[in-house]
Amino acid sequence: MTEQRTNGSLASDVDNRRGFMKATSAIAAAGTVVAGTLPIARAAHSFGDSTIKIGLVGCGGRGTGAATQALSTEGPTKIVAMADVFDYRMKQAVRAIKGKHPTKFDENCKQEIGIEAYKKVLDSDCDLVILATPPGFRPLHFAAAVDAGKHVFCEKPVAADAPGVRQFLAANQKAKEKGLAVQVGLQRHHQSNYKATIEKLKDGAIGDIILARAYWNSDGVWVRNRQAEQSELEYQMNNWYYFNWLSGDHINEQHIHNLDVINWLMDSHPVEAQGQGGRQVRTGPDTGEIYDHHSVEYTYANGVKMLSQCRHIPGCWQSVQEFAHGSKGWCNISGGKIYDRNNTVVWSAPDGENGWEQEHHDLFAMIRKGEIPNEGDYGANSTMTAIMGRMATYSGKKVSWDDCLNSKLALADYGSLKTFQDPAPVQPTEPGKYWVPVPGGDTAKIM
Repeated sequence: MTEQRTNGSLASDVDNRRGFMKATSAIAAAGTVVAGTLPIARAAHSFGDSTIKIGLVGCGGRGTGAATQALSTEGPTKIVAMADVFDYRMKQAVRAIKGKHPTKFDENCKQEIGIEAYKKVLDSDCDLVILATPPGFRPLHFAAAVDAGKHVFCEKPVAADAPGVRQFLAANQKAKEKGLAVQVGLQRHHQSNYKATIEKLKDGAIGDIILARAYWNSDGVWVRNRQAEQSELEYQMNNWYYFNWLSGDHINEQHIHNLDVINWLMDSHPVEAQGQGGRQVRTGPDTGEIYDHHSVEYTYANGVKMLSQCRHIPGCWQSVQEFAHGSKGWCNISGGKIYDRNNTVVWSAPDGENGWEQEHHDLFAMIRKGEIPNEGDYGANSTMTAIMGRMATYSGKKVSWDDCLNSKLALADYGSLKTFQDPAPVQPTEPGKYWVPVPGGDTAKIM
């Protein structure tokens, strides 16, 4: 992955950004990845042309896709262990992976089912593990993978609450010390169009950055209806998108991509946020507790504002884009186009690769060369940016980075969950209904 250098025009902001560095310095020391920069350490072992054995934890669509993409990288690879909490997902994943890579599916591949099945994958002889379960479990699984000495590809976001972010950061520091590669599924960092555009902006193509905008407005995602035989925990884990302890709300699970791009551009994260949101159409019995729209104003240490929107409401204006506005012009970052103050295109980025595919090509190529990428810190900070936005919209208050990052509100005790018969961390207030935050109300369940 090409390193992104800091633009000289942003040098005056260094003092203002010291708060960002101090926020995580106790956990993320030397070698921290900040907004797209990859410090590279030498690995203890270069795989070269030897087979890289892969384990998969989380066999849903994204996990299956990530495993298939990892097996498509240059050099010998093989999947040797898999885990999921649902048997039907395991069967779907096995069919898909075998269908795409029949010779790279180990004939003795472990196929483990259960909430604690991830432990058996980590006990296998896999060299690298793909973590693609619902995000709430990510810190637990990531820390266990690092303890097991595995290289890690983990999907975004890396947590659903602030204690999870802190747990992830602590484990990531240990990964650095152990020489383990860590990649987070924020694939825009691996697309040449995004990399070229961010570099141009950091080189001052639109002057000083004044304002940024980020959007993920769409119809929404799937709903999995409750089945009569399901326990409450089984239902929530199957319909995981709609429960905060599992997804962190769609501002975290999905909009993180756009927020991450602006953090990358700013070489930092926001220091405060305020916003609003709610549930306009998510009123049915299978839409859990998350909002269907969020609008957040973020402020960075140098005073730059980011206006953020994410919405899951059909029939509305749709946009999945990022923009930057400067003293000399503006940029459609996702579109790879820079405009002058007369709205004339003055630069266009080259066509980009499929980022989901390219991130795996980059990761495996580096591991084969004995290089150790680490994307854990910026993945954690972009996750925390999204969680801070959720705290702002749920509470209706202006919130600070430090208060949000240091929040002690844990949405679940993930390690205590063993079987589907365990109590779910969130219980319905009545059949099909759950407590939903009301801005201006009780913030104890939010912060």
